[in-house]
Amino acid sequence: MAAQNGRDLLLKVDMDGNGLFQTVAGLRATRISFNAETVDVTNLDSQGGWRELLAGAGIKSASISGAGVFKDELTDGRIREIFFDGAHPQFEIIVPDFGVIEGPFQVAGLEYAGTHNGEATYDMSLASAGLLDFTAL
Repeated sequence: MAAQNGRDLLLKVDMDGNGLFQTVAGLRATRISFNAETVDVTNLDSQGGWRELLAGAGIKSASISGAGVFKDELTDGRIREIFFDGAHPQFEIIVPDFGVIEGPFQVAGLEYAGTHNGEATYDMSLASAGLLDFTAL
């Protein structure tokens, strides 16, 4: 597999609740993280005293973070609306040569910044809020 362009990792948000996905504009950096809690079932009978984990148990979650510059009034406004409404709309995350992850996310953090002689920027973090679907590319 050849190296991938970071800009090809896309974060898309459902703009109207009807599956109209649009790329969140102005992103310069995006990161997705998958997590799965473990459930330790180690006991006195565990072979050699090694830890044992319960298969299929625990909570799965995903988090997304992104940072960028203000570029598009429409998607900027949608992210802000989601945050203040505490909504969990559908998002699509496209990871090149990996797949597409789709599901509900909550905007868990939203920060705005700017300097006197620089551009206005934002940072955001999203937390999974339900079942995520994965489709391989």
